[in-house]
Amino acid sequence: MQFWKPHSLAKPAADQLDLRMGDKVRAIIDLPNVAEGTEGKVILANGFNWQRYRVRFVNALATELSDLDQRHIAPIGKAAKRLAKQAARATS
Repeated sequence: MQFWKPHSLAKPAADQLDLRMGDKVRAIIDLPNVAEGTEGKVILANGFNWQRYRVRFVNALATELSDLDQRHIAPIGKAAKRLAKQAARATS
């Protein structure tokens, strides 16, 4: 699978998630065919003004959903640690 480098202008706003392809996430609300708390993996990150993500969730249907953002998903694992470090650096 071919991956493209994000455009230099594609920076998330202060209240948006800054996820990368391959980051692990968890659904924070019920989504179509995906229960709250289901884990998934970001398979596409795109957008200039509105950062949105396509996520493949780990459930019986292997559901893929697009146009997800901080209202729908939260980072877990290494992605959560990376974002916490970035936030700490930004405030200091």
